[in-house]
Amino acid sequence: MSEWDSGDSGDHGYDGGTDYGHVEAGADHESLDQLHQVHAADNNYDSNFGVYEQDSASAESTSFDQGHHVSFTDPSGAQYEESDFTSYDHNEANADHVFAAEGSEQSSVSEYDQLDALQQRLDSTFASSTQLQTDGGSAALGVASN
Repeated sequence: MSEWDSGDSGDHGYDGGTDYGHVEAGADHESLDQLHQVHAADNNYDSNFGVYEQDSASAESTSFDQGHHVSFTDPSGAQYEESDFTSYDHNEANADHVFAAEGSEQSSVSEYDQLDALQQRLDSTFASSTQLQTDGGSAALGVASN
């Protein structure tokens, strides 16, 4: 802007008419691009196996007896006696025990994906003008914007 004095000094060659003009125009262009991506995965595995007891037991017994018996009486009664015997016993017991095995197995897989996109465009234009005319004291100011 300029400053001016509208005094009555006629020495300077001032004729009393003033023109002033100002014009300004412009444009703004802005943009925003944003991308956000997430990927997540989870894997789980669990196993549980067991083999339990195996037992074996046996018992055995054997009994063997053998005997001989003789009896004799004196000459007047003349008695004679004889015995032979054999006794045999055999006992056997077996036990086998097997307890089964068990097992379990588990597996799980999960995945997660996410995609966020943001895009923004901002366009703006503007114009402004200022005009000052002085012809005998009239002035006009104007501003325009878009």
